[in-house]
This record gives sequence, structure tokens and C-alpha cells, in this order.
Amino acid sequence: MKKLLFIGLTLCTMSVFAQSGKDTIIENNQAYKYRLSFPAIILGNIGKGGERINTQHYELHIKQELDPKNIVGVKLATWRLFQPMGIQWWDGLLDKIDSETEFYPGYVRETGIGVSYQRMLWKGLFASVEVLPQYKTYLDLNNEKIANGFKLYTSYHIGYHFAFGKKKRFFVEPQIHGQNWMFDTNTPAAFKRLDNKWKSYFLFEPNLYVGIRF
Repeated sequence: MKKLLFIGLTLCTMSVFAQSGKDTIIENNQAYKYRLSFPAIILGNIGKGGERINTQHYELHIKQELDPKNIVGVKLATWRLFQPMGIQWWDGLLDKIDSETEFYPGYVRETGIGVSYQRMLWKGLFASVEVLPQYKTYLDLNNEKIANGFKLYTSYHIGYHFAFGKKKRFFVEPQIHGQNWMFDTNTPAAFKRLDNKWKSYFLFEPNLYVGIRF
């Protein structure tokens, strides 16, 4: 009888703790509906100042989980281009950076605020799309403004979400993406001659995003 009573009390206690643990997990998942992230590539820009090939790339994503599968967000980004973005890997992209043969006679500063949608497909696997209207500023090599323009930049991503930490608040998202720009206006002639030699898209760009849920 005592053994049965002991077993019964043990099972009840385990049940209470299991339910408590389950409630804690559910509560934690419900508590952290927002995400803040950035591409790790921007860390490589720190301390490089005005180097010719420094893209001065800075980017921040603020997202909200509508449910476990659907995540929407706002993207804030700015970067500086020193050559056309449409030069593909198989066109000798890295070689052209070394040779400087496709460098602009200055820079293009592109800045914008856009939106994103991320869909969780299976476990951590996800696909996402981002739309970023950009204001362009064309500069000469002395950073004097030449002209302004507009670009509509979109990107398409496939990646995997790895969460870690006690409450799974921190995460990294390695991914591959491609991008294209459907509208690109008011490009100065010297810049346009170079742009016209290449594509209006770029494929297979690897990236790693780092973030926190809150």
C-alpha cells in the first residue's frame, strides 16, 4: 500500500513539474515575439574608414512573429558601391576587384527603408523576400555629389535558423540569396556605361545574420 501511495505521489509530482516546464516553454515562446538582427558582414567594415573598396555597409532588421510560421519586418540599410553590383561570380567578380577595371569614377551611396516577409518551411529552414526602395547619391572620388536617383531593390533568401542559449533568444541564420533591381533611375552617363555591361541582378550571395529575440 505504501509503495502504491509513493508511486502515486511521485507520478503526480512529475506531472506537475512537467506541466510547469511546458507552461514555461510556452510562456517563453509567447514572450519573445520580436527579433533584432544584422548581417555579420558589416563587422568587417569597422575601422576601414574611407578605403576604396569599403562598402560602408550597415543594415538592421526589426521583425515580429505573427505566428510560428510567419514573420514580418522592417529593413533599414545603407551601403556604398564602388563598381556595378551585377558582376557575377563567374564573370570574375573577385578578379575585377583586384584589377580595378570596372570601378566607378566615384561611388554610389544607396539608402532605404523597406519591408520583409519570412516563412518558416520545416524546422529551422526558411525562405524570405525583402523589398527595399532606395535613394541613390552619386559621388565623385572626392565625395562631392554628382546626382541623385532612385532604385527598387528586392532580394530572395533561403536559409536556416539556429537558436541557442538557455531561452533560445539568440540566433544565427546562414543563408544564400539573390537580388535584382527593377527600377534604377537618373544614373550619370559615366556610371551607366559600366552598369550596362552587366546584369540587373546578382545570384548566390552567401550571408550570415546574427540576432536576438525580445
